[in-house]
Amino acid sequence: MKTAIAIRHIAFEDLGTFEDVLLARGLQIRYLEAGLDDLSSLDAREPDLLVMLGGPIGAYEEDLYPFLSDELRLAEQRLSAGLPLLGICLGAQIMARALGSRVSPGRAKEIGWTPLTLSEAGRKGATSHLSPELTSMLHWHGDMFDLPPGATLLASTPLTENQVYAWGDAALAFQCHPEVRAGYIERWLVGHACELAHAGIHPSELREATARFGAGLEAQGRKCFEEWLAGLSA
Repeated sequence: MKTAIAIRHIAFEDLGTFEDVLLARGLQIRYLEAGLDDLSSLDAREPDLLVMLGGPIGAYEEDLYPFLSDELRLAEQRLSAGLPLLGICLGAQIMARALGSRVSPGRAKEIGWTPLTLSEAGRKGATSHLSPELTSMLHWHGDMFDLPPGATLLASTPLTENQVYAWGDAALAFQCHPEVRAGYIERWLVGHACELAHAGIHPSELREATARFGAGLEAQGRKCFEEWLAGLSA
């Protein structure tokens, strides 16, 4: 049976609706908890798909969170070998660092729902399902990254130019959250309560926006992920 390993940094930022897609395709899913499980012992070539999920720390903070060094190593090895790698939020930033790009605090926190603007390349293939005509997008980050050398920019927002990129045929990275399961938004609101308060964002704003846009993103996010996975095995 094919396997997908997802590195999780905080309990509620999981695979979301992407988990449904993986299970439907017959993949066995295994979560590794960053900071608890020994990532140094993981063979980067072991899983058929490696996913690096989001979390409220910086990809450049390995002095505070030593496990990030193991994640950088895993990303470097997967990328060098051309093996399927998906990064979401922090995961996308780790991938950018592994490819030699700078990750740093952004101009402002981007938290809430904003449609993506797709590049010409983004309007083709899997990310076409995330066009602004079809869905809005959930954003929840304070850091940003430079576009890695050789990467293809797929999507932007007014605040964050580098939202989605591909590197080669088997690596895809989202600064945003196409995987979010709308019914779980309360977990995010509670888990990130301090961040929301510091940013001056009332939970009701995100709750109401998620009620409007969440179902659409669930449907389109699944389509995007399904097409990307299908392309890996084509």
